[in-house]
Amino acid sequence: MRNLLFKIAFEGSSFHGWQQQENAVTVQGELKEAFRRLTGEDVNIIGCSRTDAGVHAREYFFSVKTESTIPAESFPVALMSSRLPGKISVISCQEASEDFNARFDCIKKEYIYVFENTQIMSPFNFRRAFHYKYPMDVELMNEAARYFIGEYDFSAFCAAGAQVLSKVREIYSAYVERVGDMVIFHVCGNGFLYNMVRIMAGTLLYVAMGKINPSDIPSIIESKDRTRAGITLAPDGLYLNKVYFSGEKDER
Repeated sequence: MRNLLFKIAFEGSSFHGWQQQENAVTVQGELKEAFRRLTGEDVNIIGCSRTDAGVHAREYFFSVKTESTIPAESFPVALMSSRLPGKISVISCQEASEDFNARFDCIKKEYIYVFENTQIMSPFNFRRAFHYKYPMDVELMNEAARYFIGEYDFSAFCAAGAQVLSKVREIYSAYVERVGDMVIFHVCGNGFLYNMVRIMAGTLLYVAMGKINPSDIPSIIESKDRTRAGITLAPDGLYLNKVYFSGEKDER
C-alpha cells in the first residue's frame, strides 16, 4: 500500500465545499470518483482543510493510500484524464511516508480574501472576488489587521454552529495590500474557526467604511461577542492560499 501526497488547486464556485456530501457536488467527491474510474479503488481521501461552499484554493493538499502502481509523476495527468472537472487542477503528486496525514501533519495555513475595489466589477472576477465600489484605506485596514496577530480566543470571529472544544487560535501574520484594483487581506495561522477569515475580512471592511476603528479590534477580541465584529462576507473572495507541513513536507 502506497501513501501519496497530491497538490491541487480549485475554483470553488461550482462546489458545495470540500467534504463529500450526498446529493451535492464537492471537491472530495469529484476526486474520489476520478480515482474510482482510474484505479477501480474506493479510496479514502484526506484533505488538509475543510473549505465551505464557494471557497477557492490556490494550493490544497490531500493524502491517499492506494494499491495503484501508477508512478507518482504520472498520476496528475492520469487523474485529470479521468473526467475530473476543469475547475480542479492536479498539480503534483509525491510519495509520502506511511504515517503521513495531510490533515494532522498540517502545521499552518494562509488564507487570502480578495476585494475588487472598482466602480464596475469585472465579469472575470464574478464569484472570485468581493466587489466594493467605495474608497478603501489600505493603511487603516492594515493597522486593524495587525491586532489579529497573536494567540487569542476568537469567539467574536466565529459563526454560530461551530463544534470545537476550543476557540483559541494563533495568528502568525495578518496584513492588507493593494495590487492594482484589488485589495487583498492575508492571514496565516495554526488553524481557523468556522467562517473566521470571512468575519475578519468583514470587520476590515467595516474599518474601511468607518464603522469600526482599528483600535477597537482588541476589545472586540476580548469581548468574545460575535455581534461586535463585522459581517460575514460572501465566500467568493476567500482562497486557501498556502499550506505548510511539518518536517520535509514544509520544503516543497
